[in-house]
Amino acid sequence: MEILYEKFHYCPGIKVGNTLYISGQVGRDKNLQVVEEIEAQFVQAFENVKAVLNAAGGSFDDVFEMITYHVTGTPPTTPEEQKQFKIPNLQLFIQVKDRYFVNQYPTWTGVGITALSTPGLLVEIKCTAILG
Repeated sequence: MEILYEKFHYCPGIKVGNTLYISGQVGRDKNLQVVEEIEAQFVQAFENVKAVLNAAGGSFDDVFEMITYHVTGTPPTTPEEQKQFKIPNLQLFIQVKDRYFVNQYPTWTGVGITALSTPGLLVEIKCTAILG
């Protein structure tokens, strides 16, 4: 995670008191390469969240809030399109999420967006945890 601080000048997580604020984590490997396969990218994003939690002495049991940003492509523009609209791969994302949140679930807000910072990224996961 040090590479994020050095290359992009942001902290993957900051602890204030016993609260850990985790920057949005995406499906990039240690070399900052985008993981291409969808499920593997979701897993990598959660593994990156886990790395920040572990570095602070926490776990997914400590997470009380999760906000996810899902790339949906072109947003719906008509009422009919809005009725038919679904976030792509949401059920697969939920299956992966449930592998990490096994004892208790956090609050969760999911947001559809048109793009993330790097082409090929499909989701960004931001969490807040209370440690201890």
